[in-house]
This record gives sequence, structure tokens and C-alpha cells, in this order.
Amino acid sequence: MTAPIRWVVKSPVTFLGVLLFVLLVLVIIVPNFVEVTGQLRNLRTVSELKDEIYFLDEDLPAGQEGASQTTFGTYDCIMVLGAGVRPDGTPSPMLRERLDKGIELYFAGVAPKILMSGDNQSDRETYNEVENMRRYCIAQGVPSEDIFCDHAGICTYDSAYRLYHVFGAHRAVVVSQQYHLYRALFDCASFGIEAVGVPADVEEYPVKMYYRLREAAARISDMWKVLTRQNATYLSEPVSFDQSGDVTSWEY
Repeated sequence: MTAPIRWVVKSPVTFLGVLLFVLLVLVIIVPNFVEVTGQLRNLRTVSELKDEIYFLDEDLPAGQEGASQTTFGTYDCIMVLGAGVRPDGTPSPMLRERLDKGIELYFAGVAPKILMSGDNQSDRETYNEVENMRRYCIAQGVPSEDIFCDHAGICTYDSAYRLYHVFGAHRAVVVSQQYHLYRALFDCASFGIEAVGVPADVEEYPVKMYYRLREAAARISDMWKVLTRQNATYLSEPVSFDQSGDVTSWEY
């Protein structure tokens, strides 16, 4: 008589354990698996993107065969995702890597504009990622009119949302560290943006494991935002890449 009693007592525990395991798989593993494996094919190197901007002879107008030409028409912009800046305004090592990669892509002719997307909504008086990113690129020789600032890119999802709904991009190159690019590209794809990512990994950081763990949680959050079609935190009037990027700088 004792065996059936033990089964009745243990059965709910077993059921709950299985249920929790299934929920763990659905909530944690599935979003990370989908976002990483789904975007691996969209990672590029600078040299691969440079190859895309050269016309083949057969694509050139009649009489221009053999000419060495490049075009800025391949992508609408290079979006550099923000990261921390120091109190004196200099970029953190992680952000500097992203900016240097974005500058390299710009001078390679991959896109005619750079979009700095970051946070200065949390503390407008003392913290401004995008303006400091902009100043860094200008110091490296990028014309100010080719640099656009998205001051409300307070998270990766919002940066992708605003890239499409505010800046009207349909094709874009996204720059960040590789562990972050999978989510950024997933977010862009959810808005129909044809995006590729260029990793900006140069150094190894002591806290990189922390960022990776935080990223795993962020992928779950962004999957939910995509599934529920959430708006960005801040909405804005459309901005055209056809005008000068100076109009988006708060320094003017």
C-alpha cells in the first residue's frame, strides 16, 4: 500500500520539474539559439564589404568597361551602437573599437553616412554618448555633415526601431562587438531592414564574461519586444539621410 502513496506524493514534484525545464528551454535557450544561429550568416569583414562596392565590368554603362569605380549606394548607413564614455568625454575601449571600425568602413566607401546611436536620455546634463562619438569621428577626419546622431538609441531594440522608423534605412551595416551583433541584427531584421554586422573585437576585457551573461538575458527581452511589436521608448519625426547630419547634432 505504500508504493502508490509514494507515487502520488512524488508525481506533482516530477511534473513541476519537467514543466520548469520546458519553460527554461523556451524562455532562455530558444531566444538565444534563434538570434545567434539566425544571424551568423550576416556577419561580414571590412574587406568583404569593400568587395561589394566595386562594379563588375558587365555592370558598367557602355563605354566605361574596365573603369575602376566605387559606389556609396550599397548601404544606406553605417550604424555604430553606443557604449560607455568617460567623464571627460573620451570613449571607453569598447566604444573606441566600434568607432574605429565604423570610420574604417566609411573611408572604405561602404556607406555615405554614419549613424551614431546611443543614450543621452538618462542624464542629458552630464552624459551624452552620441555627441562624444560624433566628435571622435570628426577628429579622425569624417565630415560632420556625414555623421547623424540618434540621441534616443537607449537600447539595442530602440536603435533598430528608430533606424527604420525615424531614419528610413532599408539596408545598413551595424558595428558592435560580435556577441552583441546577433541581437542587433535580429532586431533590425524584425523591421525588415537588410542588415549585416561587422564585429569590432580587438581586445579581450576582464569583464567580457559579464557582458556575455547580460547579453543572454537581453536577447530574451528583445525577443519579447519583437513578438509583441513594441514601439521605441522615444518616437521622433523622420530624418532623411539626404540632408546634412549636422541637423541632428545638439551642438548646432
